[in-house]
Amino acid sequence: MSILELPKVELHLHLEGAAPPTFIRGLAQEKGVPLEGVFDDDGHYQYKDFWDFLKVYEAATACLQTPQDFARLTTAVLEECAANGVVYAETFLAPDFCGGGDVAAWKEYLHAIKEAADAAERDLGVTLRGIVTAVRHFGADQSRKTALCAAETAGDWVVGFGMGGDEKYGEPKDYAYAFDMAREAKLQLTSHAGEWNGPDEVRASIRDLGIKRVGHGVRAIEDADLIREIKDKGVSLEVCPGSNVALGVYSSWDKHPIDLLRKSGVKVSVSTDDPPFFHTTMKNEYDMLNKTFGWDESIFRELNKSAISSAFCSEETRSEIEKKLEAA
Repeated sequence: MSILELPKVELHLHLEGAAPPTFIRGLAQEKGVPLEGVFDDDGHYQYKDFWDFLKVYEAATACLQTPQDFARLTTAVLEECAANGVVYAETFLAPDFCGGGDVAAWKEYLHAIKEAADAAERDLGVTLRGIVTAVRHFGADQSRKTALCAAETAGDWVVGFGMGGDEKYGEPKDYAYAFDMAREAKLQLTSHAGEWNGPDEVRASIRDLGIKRVGHGVRAIEDADLIREIKDKGVSLEVCPGSNVALGVYSSWDKHPIDLLRKSGVKVSVSTDDPPFFHTTMKNEYDMLNKTFGWDESIFRELNKSAISSAFCSEETRSEIEKKLEAA
């Protein structure tokens, strides 16, 4: 079996950020939403840097206005996942974009998303679970509203709580109350850290938010003591190499630390983050890891085994996915 055809586990995927450009353009035309500056002449998303990327991202999500829009989006995203051999994915869902953080509205959006996900699991063989996600630069008060949405819908499908957005806004401890709310609701925790800020951001997120997974976390490689702490605590990193290179965190694939992190004994998984924004897919990530670091089939199989062990799903779902990984 080609490494590109291996069944894959993806733990770091933003639902809105995975929207194919053609889908967003079509939706914008239906709704009469202007999208000036969102696309380049070739129809791809365009941005100057990470902070401009956040603005373009939010402009594109302005087209997503109803639960049915998100149901259609979920179907489009899971079709892409299936085409890349993904058998299990966890996606970040922001109630801020699904009803403005209102619990009643959020439940309607979530119902539509879950219905689409259930259909995709039946028809495409892709299992999806949700991680309710606060947007860091929307502030700590808003993160509490997001955590309430998460707590009210925690269960077999909403399995986690996390935080994305601008890592340079505020400090992890500012959001501790929201993470405590989610923890009390029995949700598992992750947060973006160590993408733009350095190792201290990763350390503070683990300490102050009690997370067991770190979104990105790649700059932990700069601190040997932190690497030891991550290993000792069993924390895993949701690494998105193509995203990091596209945004300029690292200048090229051969400068990316994922291979060093793996060899140091840190648990890493591979994901696409916001794939169409970064001109990547899961197959492309695997292809580049193979070409850049010589990763072979055995490494990718071990990678996926580790990823599903770090997934936030139920033990029943984990067992089902493990069987799919082993059968291939």
